[in-house]
Formats: sequence, structure tokens, C-alpha cells
Amino acid sequence: MEARPAARRGLARLCACVLVIGALALDAEAQESNPAEAAQPTTNEIPTIEVVAPAPLPGFGVNQNQIPANVQTIGAKQIEKSHPMDSSETLERYLGSVNINDTQGGPLQADVNFRGFTASPILGTPQGISVFVDGVRVNEAFGDTVNWDLIPPSAISRITVIPGSNPVFGLNTLGGALAVSTKSGFEFPGTDASIEYGSWDRRTVEISSGGHGEEAEYFVAGRSTNDNGWAEHNPSRQKQLFTKLGYQVEDTDIDASVTYADNYAEGNQTIPLSFLADPRQIYSFPDWQYDKMWFANVQASHSLGGQQVLSADVYFRSVRSSIFNNNVNNNFDASLGLVPGNFPANNITNGIDQNREGLSLQYNGISNLFGHRNNATVGAAVDHGSIAFTQFFQDATIQPDRSTPSSEPVHEQIDLNSGDDNIGLYATDLFEIRKSLSLTLAGRFNRAILHLRDRLGTALNGDHGFGRFNPAVGFNFSPVSSLTTYASYNQGMRVPTPVELTCADPTAPCSLPNAFTADPALKPVISKTFEVGARGSLGQNFSWSSAIYRSTLDDDIQFISSGGAAGTTGYFKNVGQTRRQGVELGFNGTVKPITWRFNYDYIQATYRTPLTLNSPDNSTAQPLTCPTCTDIQVLPGNRIPGIPLHVAKLDLDYEPSARWGVGMNVIGQSSTFPRGDENNRDVQGPVPGFAVVNLNGQIKLTQRLELFAKVDNLFDRLYSSYGVLSANAFHLPGHAFDSNPANWPREQFRSIGPGRGVWVGLSYHLAD
Repeated sequence: MEARPAARRGLARLCACVLVIGALALDAEAQESNPAEAAQPTTNEIPTIEVVAPAPLPGFGVNQNQIPANVQTIGAKQIEKSHPMDSSETLERYLGSVNINDTQGGPLQADVNFRGFTASPILGTPQGISVFVDGVRVNEAFGDTVNWDLIPPSAISRITVIPGSNPVFGLNTLGGALAVSTKSGFEFPGTDASIEYGSWDRRTVEISSGGHGEEAEYFVAGRSTNDNGWAEHNPSRQKQLFTKLGYQVEDTDIDASVTYADNYAEGNQTIPLSFLADPRQIYSFPDWQYDKMWFANVQASHSLGGQQVLSADVYFRSVRSSIFNNNVNNNFDASLGLVPGNFPANNITNGIDQNREGLSLQYNGISNLFGHRNNATVGAAVDHGSIAFTQFFQDATIQPDRSTPSSEPVHEQIDLNSGDDNIGLYATDLFEIRKSLSLTLAGRFNRAILHLRDRLGTALNGDHGFGRFNPAVGFNFSPVSSLTTYASYNQGMRVPTPVELTCADPTAPCSLPNAFTADPALKPVISKTFEVGARGSLGQNFSWSSAIYRSTLDDDIQFISSGGAAGTTGYFKNVGQTRRQGVELGFNGTVKPITWRFNYDYIQATYRTPLTLNSPDNSTAQPLTCPTCTDIQVLPGNRIPGIPLHVAKLDLDYEPSARWGVGMNVIGQSSTFPRGDENNRDVQGPVPGFAVVNLNGQIKLTQRLELFAKVDNLFDRLYSSYGVLSANAFHLPGHAFDSNPANWPREQFRSIGPGRGVWVGLSYHLAD
């Protein structure tokens, strides 16, 4: 970690057991209601942090001390204080075991890594976390990607992370499930409006309003942000609107919501180490992505009497994306002149239209089973995704400013229709053996079918089917009220996406985001997770948690770089077994007027199967598989790129009065290996670790008017969260283009974090 130059300021038996217990619970006489013991339904209107939903849809919550996992929760107050650009920023600041890989160099396209598993908006990134918004899985249909910028922070009531391979949450739950609950008029009445301005000419206008009568409610949140970007050619803008109408009577709760987003972002890519004299530089440009989303969701729950509730959810989600990438041609031959296919660069334009619609139904009931309290949930989910993908190619020149304008013909390369049908049947049961000891059993059967149809020929046609039952078991033991211990084992599954299935041939690597060929089929990824932990409190003002976990993935899928500009060319491959294991420690407390939270996480993400990978830009590459190959040997124990061994976070809030307060957030992580250095032996070494300090504060000028401010990267540190090995085509004086690819030096490319940013704003609160 270093200071920036002065000029820079700027996450079969067991099945039978589960089903038997569930059936008994359904037939058993409902337990008579007891106010001291009854759990509260986890509807949107009850934001009780101590109660966690054991399944995607609303029902009777489970006390967090009966969840056999290290659950973490972020509330609306934390989100509001940090004034985040998007929801990924909130996760980075407040969740343990989370680190960010900013692969694109822009504020809206970050990878979120939790326990070494990723939820990313970038096609080609293997996904390992399922993300839900009000019970709907929002991993996109095409690549299971997660667009964090399409989840409006101002509409979030709370975020709950359930770690491990909990099968109840379905596909992609390899390392964890993240559940977002949105605000409602019962929960958040009143109207708030704010404006914010500061560094990089970032301007944000935000308004939210909620209210309710005796039975009906509403909530609306809108936001518009424009940002010129901290570096060259990386502006962004956001337009987000969230609306919800609700109806709640004694035995029925219905919520209907619509979310709209219209976002645009340019990325400044990774840059080679030789560019770091001015980290604001861009390697080549333009690179941009435009997303537009409509998301309609209706969720309902109805009490069946006693402690039984039936929940349902129906939704439709449409995302339209346009992506433009420029690429330097590493096969350019200047002696042939500028002829079709032999230009120094090319421009790739992708269009991705994704629709997903689905229906879920869930029963949850609390009963007296054999004299013991039993909380059983059974459910089913069906969804269908449809994708239309097009890709266009255009030869391009490279200008002195490293832009790639072109008037050359545009050629359609890909016109692919893809569809997927997913069916899930799940059950989970919490059985209280005695007050201090509980048993949780769960399981889910998933069936996923993918269809590929080539509209330009037949090369890409294919049908793929995957099915599997995944179990889970866990115990919680609380010898005293202030201490809970637990142990669990669970399994999860991720099926190959259309992106991966059509880009799995090492002899025909793809240019990301996508360039497809008819490739070998891939196997699904199976995750098996063991976890033991404890949590407790010392008095009312101090609590702690700890966990030790090990997640082993069989037939893991990785993107294998084969060279190209900044590692964007490669293919997908089942790489055998990988493992994520680690330790989590969390402490938080209050010593008035100070509230504090500290998380430390040790994350060891490693390959467990010997591999020979093509990595032409690794300094240790050798001809291992053929005379002209550039291979590296990956051994068991080598670390997976992009995941730090150590992550630590400290959050402090000082509020001496109701009128004002200040907060400090510190994020630190150790070094990571760049992509392409899977053997951990490249001479340029890892990407250095870093620590970044952020501040926020607010003061009430009047009863309704508040002044707030935030400072990111207080000490203006030069840092990077991601690296990749590649060849530098702009190594000549003045970073000019070298037309001979044979001369391009191999360098480590890094995405540089933004420098110091300062923003101030005003918010006005109207009467509730």
C-alpha cells in the first residue's frame, strides 16, 4: 500500500427424514399460541433482526440462535448512514468474509466475494452465491450474474446473509444465500428527500415516501445519480424507482412491488504496472454497459389458523443489456496491411435480453410433535428464463489516445436463443429436542433444463439437463441463554450456464463477455460444507460470534485465461476439486456514546486437484502439453486468484446526542494473486494488500433538516483489489501502440481503486 502521487486527489435418507417430519408436523395438532414462545412471521413488516427466515418466502421466523450458521444482518440505518453508490458497497463495508474485486474499474460493476465465492455482474465469472429480493432469486438467466446496481439501496429494509451451502435456497447456493427485504409503509412511514454533491461531479437526488392506513400501505423510493468518474473515461449514471403497495388484515398480507432501473457505466479496465505513474489513465476505450430492468413481484401470505401460514409469490423480471468492448488484436500482422480480420483492434457489441418469470408456494407451520415444538416448512418453486443474445464484430484502428474508432462494416457473429426451466421442491424442519438443543433437517431437489438454439445455423444447438437432491443437517446447543453453539453439514449445486456451456473448448477460446462455439459439456458444481461455531453475549452491550467452515467443491468451473488483452480471452473448464475454508470472528458492542463492530476473517481458497493450465503471460509458463504450448502446473494448495487470506473491518459510530454523530469505517485485506497466476509463481508476485479508511457524519440543523457528509479513502491511498496477467500493447514511449505483438511485454494489470472522495448533502424529513 502506498500513497498516491501528489498530483492525484482525487456472499435419500435425509430426504425421507425431512419429509416424514414435515408430514407429521402437518398432521399434528397445532400448538396452542403462547405469547412468550410464539415466533413472529417474517413478513416485510417485521424487521426483527433476531428472527431469520429459514426459507425464501415469509413464514414463522426462526430465532437466530437456532440457525446452525453464522448469520449476519445489515439494517436500513447502516445503509442510510453510508450513502452507498450501490448495494455492493454496503456489503463490503459491513459484512465479514466479504471482499470486492473491482474488475472493471467502475463503481457499478464490482464482484462481491463471500468466503471465497462470488456474486458478480460480469459474464464469465463463476457464480457461487444466490441472491434473493423479497423471495425472488435475482441471479440473471444467462450467466447467473448479479447486477448489484439493479437493487436500489434506498428501498432496502435489511440484508441477511445465511452462509454455507443451504439447499433450501436452491441453485447457486454454494457459499451462501443473501436475502434482501424491501421497505414498506407500515415499517417506514414518512417522506424523506435528499440531495448530494461532491467529488468527480457526482450528483445524487433521492426521495422516498411511505405511509399506511389501518389495512393498506404504500412505499415509494426514487433515485438519480450522475458521476463523471474518478479516472479517465469512466462516467456512470443511475436511475432507480421502487414502488410497493400492500394490504394487511388480521390473517392476510399482500404486497405488490415494481422496480425500474436504467443504468449506464463506463469502465476504465485494468491497467499495466507501467501505467501507475498516473493511475487515472485508461488502457484503451471505450468500454461501456447499459442495463434497463423492469421487475414486478406479488407476494402474499395467509394464516390458516393457529400457527400455520401459506405463502405464495409470482414475479416477472426483464433485463435488457447492451455491452460494448474494445479489444487489442494480439494476432495483428502489420506486414499484411489493414485487411478484414487483420486490424490492430476490434470492437465487440453484445445485446442480451433476459426475461425470467416464476411462481413459488410455501407452507410453514409450528406444531407440538411428540411433545416437542416443531417448525416445519415445505415449498415448491418453478421458474422459466428466456434469453436472446446477439454479438457483433467490427475491425478497428487504434488512435494515439488509445481509443478504437471505426467505420468498418459490422458483422453479426452470434444470434443465440437460450431458455432454462428450473423446478425446486424443498423442506426444512426445526425440531426442539429440548429448550437448549434443536435439530434442523433440510433438503431440496432441483431439476434444471437448458435449451440452446442457434439462429444463424445449428452449431450452438443443444439441450442439457441436470438434477440432484441436496441435504442439510444441523444442531444448535445453548447451555445458557448467553451462549449458543452449533454444527452443520449441507450441500448445494450450481449448474453450468449457457455462457459456460458454449465456451468450454481450450482449442477455441472465447473473447469475453462472449464468443461462442460448440463445446464439450460441463458437469454441475457440487458444494459440501461443514461448519461449527459459537455466538454469545457478555451483558447487554457486548456480543460476539465465531465460526470455522470448510466448503469443498467437486467439478468446480473456472474461467481459464488463454491470453488476449488483459486476460479477456479464454475458456471454461471443470477443474476438479477446489476448497474454501476459514475462520470468522465478529465482535460488537456499545460504550455510550460509541457503538463499534469488528470482523476478522481468514479465508483460504485453494485448488485441490493438480491441473495443467494454459497461461501464456505467466513468467513460469512452459511447453508441458505440446511443443508450442505455454502451460503452468497448478498443484494442490495453490491459492485461487482474487481471494485474500485475511480480511478485517472496523466500524465505529460516535453519537453523543440525537442531533449529531460521526462514523469511521476501516477495510483492510491482505494480498491476492492475479488471474493467470493460478500456480502462484509469477515473478511479479501478488497484488498487494491494503487498508482504506472511510468517514461519515450527520448533524441536524433543524428538527427536519439534516446536513450529512462522507469521505471515502480518507488518506488517498493507491490500492488495487484485482489483478490479471496480460501482454501490454502500449509499452512504447508515451504508451504508444506497438504493432508487433511479439514485442509486447508480459505485465501484471491491476484495477485501481478510486482516490479520496468527499461528498456533502442535505436531507429533509417530513412528518410521519
